[in-house]
Amino acid sequence: MEKATYHIANISCNHCVHTIKTDLSELEGVTSVDGDKDTKEITVTFQTPASAEK
Repeated sequence: MEKATYHIANISCNHCVHTIKTDLSELEGVTSVDGDKDTKEITVTFQTPASAEK
């Protein structure tokens, strides 16, 4: 499994985090998505067929 953290400058509230988590969780191979509105970071844990590029 791989893990990647992304800084997303436009996160402004928990609804933003929830929307991103919901959308990324639907991708095949994504095993978990965590987010923090204060740091504006989303951490994604994934395995094949998901990739950091996708």
